[in-house]
Amino acid sequence: MTQSPRIAIDAMGGDVGPEVMVAGAALSRAAFPEIRFTFFGDEARIRSELSKHKALARNVEIIHSDEVISGEAKPSQALRRSKDSSMGLAIAAVKAGEADAALSGGNTGALMAIAKVALRTMEGIDRPALSALMPTLGDNDVVMLDLGANTECDAENLVQFAVMGAAYARVVLDIERPRTALLNIGSEDEKGTGMLKDAAARLRAADTLPLDFTGFIEADRLSRGHVDVVATDGFSGNIAIKAVEGTARFVADLIRQAFTSSLRSKAGFMLSRPAAKLLKNTLDPNFHNGGVFLGLNGLVVKSHGGADANGVRNAIGVAAKMAIADITRKIASDLENFPKQAIEDAAE
Repeated sequence: MTQSPRIAIDAMGGDVGPEVMVAGAALSRAAFPEIRFTFFGDEARIRSELSKHKALARNVEIIHSDEVISGEAKPSQALRRSKDSSMGLAIAAVKAGEADAALSGGNTGALMAIAKVALRTMEGIDRPALSALMPTLGDNDVVMLDLGANTECDAENLVQFAVMGAAYARVVLDIERPRTALLNIGSEDEKGTGMLKDAAARLRAADTLPLDFTGFIEADRLSRGHVDVVATDGFSGNIAIKAVEGTARFVADLIRQAFTSSLRSKAGFMLSRPAAKLLKNTLDPNFHNGGVFLGLNGLVVKSHGGADANGVRNAIGVAAKMAIADITRKIASDLENFPKQAIEDAAE
């Protein structure tokens, strides 16, 4: 555990590149003044952006790279080019112990492939999962995983996702025993596939874990604040998160149209501006930026490709919190204490 983590940043990833990655790093130092950075990418462009942030420049190392993994690159192509790319070098720094976490806003599939090959999965974990925070009406966000790293899963994978998600929630949300559920087509025990029922039985049997398994949850309840962690396969999770994000944009656009439809509406907007600002902050993905690949022997965080500087700041905050709390060790400890015999009995 370190109180002054070093974050390896793929400065070339994302829609904008060094401009927002450097600006986001500068903003993050308000919450984490001891944080240090290593930027990987076009040195001239990185130094140009650093010239705008003098205080940040004192805590930065730059490793030049000409190679950039494009957003269209297939995972297999990215792997072949990873050795000298800004993305690959950032992950390699984590593997070598030269950084506590890697951050990229680049190609998600490429990032997952490179990270999995370089860092390998933890003992006791079959597949890593992409996790992220979603806003809710409750006091806390909800951790959801997997969001697309694995399109096909079995019951054991779902159980592992639940364990990893709960460890993540304990760190990020500061909840001692996160309420954990499995995404399903209904909340009743008889609903769903055999795989989901099997996973539920295993989690109910694991009563010594630091989580409270609450059963199944439907997609329309994800944002109600009733649970802290939702585990699902990557196919369903990716569809669910994109549906939620699309709905959020739809609602925001409807409100914008409503407030600009007439002079009376514009006057009403002036009176409701504080509420409108709160709504915007809740729906803006930049305020919940930073997905974590859990289950690897090293910490890798994915930023939205279109994130602005505030979004990058939040993603760096996630990486810093995970590094300081040593999330990998917490997951390993939970897996070691997993009551395997009870789970095997439940699965029979």
